[in-house]
Parts: sequence; structure tokens; C-alpha cells
Amino acid sequence: MKLLVTGGAGYIGSVVTRMLLDHGHQVTVLDDLRTGHREALAPDATHVDLSVHEAARVLTPDAGFEGVLHFAALIAAGESMIRPELYWDTNTVGSIALIDAVRAARVPRMVFSSTAAVYGNPTELPIPETAVKAPTNTYGATKLAVDMVLTSEAVAHELGAVSLRYFNVAGAYLRDGTAIGERHDPETHLIPIALDVAAGRREKLQLFGDDYPTVDGTCVRDYIHVEDLARAHLLALDAATPGRHRIYNLGNGNGFTNRQVVDVVREVTGHPVPVEVAPRREGDPAELVASSALARDELGWVPAKPTLHDMVGDAWAFYRDHRTGPAS
Repeated sequence: MKLLVTGGAGYIGSVVTRMLLDHGHQVTVLDDLRTGHREALAPDATHVDLSVHEAARVLTPDAGFEGVLHFAALIAAGESMIRPELYWDTNTVGSIALIDAVRAARVPRMVFSSTAAVYGNPTELPIPETAVKAPTNTYGATKLAVDMVLTSEAVAHELGAVSLRYFNVAGAYLRDGTAIGERHDPETHLIPIALDVAAGRREKLQLFGDDYPTVDGTCVRDYIHVEDLARAHLLALDAATPGRHRIYNLGNGNGFTNRQVVDVVREVTGHPVPVEVAPRREGDPAELVASSALARDELGWVPAKPTLHDMVGDAWAFYRDHRTGPAS
């Protein structure tokens, strides 16, 4: 298939792009490199340097695209509470512009990078797709809005849409001389920050809150390896059905506290990771753990690298070869 990948210079989008190419698809990446990395671009993909708001310039009726995979978004929950207008414009207005282009170009299928943040503080665990949606931060709200647009679009215009709601993504793609890992600027995710501390690029790690109702007082999160996540997108692309919007949670179904993650980083790296407890961050739920039963049943998706040791080990291998300079 001829496919458009938005955000294909980012962490997840660049891994998915490589897997699509490996499976014989023709891929164009749309990424303005505002948060992506030029070196992460797949060399066999065509790159167009545009924002998602300008997708219609590429996604024209005569361009022949058969599917869109949409990753272009801002992802920092904390920042979204401070600069909500930026998140509504990029994540929601930009996505609607893309969906308008998809409709005008008569593209039959679309896979959307959604998030577990749409559930907020969950009322049941593990979280099924039918759980109450009550995001506690602007980031989650912007993604939920796009999910709702896709539901309407599928019904009204026969779009085959699939939303994949991620939990915490970790690890790295290491294959045939290619390595793709997390490199956000500024970095807000626990594992890469902990690796910074282990490598001596940061003095200490801040844990935001140790008074949550969990086994050790720190937040519980469900982690998924980036390669497992990428495989789910290929399965979702094949499963897209005209007139239907399918939604799947993607996670391991096992939660790990922040302190447990830090312990694995210490074990894998062999280095100390000094920790400082800081106040809770606004909008952080105590626990997010997925039920991925629907993805397993309908997509046949099963994580191949389910352990924290898999994820931290691959992330550390990428880190040692590719992270230089001061920590962000």
C-alpha cells in the first residue's frame, strides 16, 4: 500500500515506518521536525517537511494514498496543563485538518495514535476500552476529542478508522545497524531520565509523589515495548473496516511502580540512580494498567518483549551509543 505517516521522525512513528517498509509498503513521512529527529527518518521513505495542519498539500485526491497512520502530536501531560492552547491546536485542530484531507482524498483507512490518558483516574482495573473516559490533563482531552471525531467520520463517510490507546512506551528498535530510541527535548519520561541519571548526565531523579494508594506510594504504569507497539499498527492497518471506528488498548496488563522501574534501571545499568521525592504533578492518575484482551482477540496481537528488563535493556543499549552532551 501507499501510506502516509505523520510524525514519522519521532520515536514511535519512525519505528512503525521501518516496519511498514520491511513489509513492502511505500511510505511518505510528513514531519516538520519540530520535535522529531532527521536522523530517525527511514532512508527508504519519502520525507515531506510540513506540519500536520498542511497535510492536504500532500494528501491530494490524485496522490493515490491508501492509508494514513497519524503520530504527529505533542505528548507532555504536564506541559499540556501550562500551555493548553498549544496542545489543542497541534493535537486536535491539526488532526481535524488531517482528517479533512483524508476525506477529500478518499483515503479508505486511518490508524490513530491515541493514549491511555483519555481514561483519567480509572474506575476499574485493568482498564477496558469501555471504561469511563475522564481525562485529567489537556493532553488526554485533546486525544479523546480526536477519537470522537474519528467515530463520527467513520459513520458519516465510511472511513475505516482504528485508534490505538497506548500506555507507557519504552525500549528501542535495534536492527541491522539502525537504532531508534527515546530522545524528547525536554525529556519527560521516566526510563530515559533514569538512564540519564545512571549515566551521570543528571544528578538525581525526581519521583513526583510517594503518597499514592499503591504498594510503595509511587504511580503505577503499564509499559509496552516500542517494537510490540509498532507491530500493532500493522495489524490495525489490515483490520481497518469501512464505516467502523475500532478502538484498542495496548499494554502488557501488568503495572509497575515508578520505584520498581528505577530498581530495574539500576540492575540493568549497574549504576546508582539517586532519587528525590517531589510533589505530585497535577493530572497524574495513581494507576494506569491496560486490558489488552480486545487487541489480542481481534487483532491477534501478543507482546513479544513484555518485561521491564527487555525494555530497559534495549533502551540502555541505544542510550550508550547515541546519547551524548548535556541532559535536556
